[in-house]
Amino acid sequence: MPAPRLRGYCRPNLESKRESAGMAKVAFIGLGVMGYPMAGHLKARGGYDVTVYNRTAAKAEQWAAAFGGRTAATPAEAARGQDFVFACVGNDDDLRSVTIGENGAFETIASGAIFIDNTTASAEVARELYAAARAKGAHFIDAPVSGGQAGAENGVLTVMCGGDAEAFEKAKPVIESYARMVGLMGSAGAGQLTKMINQICIAGLVQGLAEGIHFGKKAGLDIEKVIEVISKGAAGSWQMENRYKTMNAGEYDFGFAVDWMRKDLDIILAEARRNGAKLPVTALVDQFYGDVQALGGNRWDTSSLLARLEK
Repeated sequence: MPAPRLRGYCRPNLESKRESAGMAKVAFIGLGVMGYPMAGHLKARGGYDVTVYNRTAAKAEQWAAAFGGRTAATPAEAARGQDFVFACVGNDDDLRSVTIGENGAFETIASGAIFIDNTTASAEVARELYAAARAKGAHFIDAPVSGGQAGAENGVLTVMCGGDAEAFEKAKPVIESYARMVGLMGSAGAGQLTKMINQICIAGLVQGLAEGIHFGKKAGLDIEKVIEVISKGAAGSWQMENRYKTMNAGEYDFGFAVDWMRKDLDIILAEARRNGAKLPVTALVDQFYGDVQALGGNRWDTSSLLARLEK
């Protein structure tokens, strides 16, 4: 697979921010659809010395050939001697495996180094790994992202962080290599909790948009004309502006997959059971995504809620 085209290498003040971070040594663990371009921006835009690890070694070799970085055989090897270690993997168990598991990054992470986790995971595992990192004299920042594959490739992700303020300030200029917005939301776990809110809001918005398009079709209206008008009013949203045309065309290959959304919603609903939050719409939309999976739409994007209504 060819390397994704990385855009926007030049950004105001990025050079001075990089200088403030020094000539940092960086590792990146996990080169999926998000991690691959994010690591690329750290090298190409940020100018950092980047070492990568991926469970499938061929993917790491491909990345190194494309961007000029180095590869490591294990997360422990990748983390050795690094100032910043990034990870973007699948779930809580994957994250534990590459950090505290055998040959995990925490075996070799240096005292004072900062581990930045871009995985969407639970707040519980974020707090667990924060404590494990501190026991090693290192720092841990949970830093899930929003913006999807396109945001990763274009280097314009939103990053929601949890952790200590001092570590965050050191990590921020490095994170900005692939982000347009980076914020510290609170202590360990706060980044993951903020990402949960992000997903709660998206779930309701997409279901509302799907129902609106479905209703409009049944009413015999021209959906293009309808959206042109209502998108300029109170109903407007990113989802409406960027997904209504493909939804109207029955095309669902444009981003975050249903399987991934259900993983996120499972984390959210488990957290809600712990903290007592009431999420009736989120729980219902989760069931609707289950219906989409039953239609064979596991890898369709999240806007495929419309397919369920039109089956």
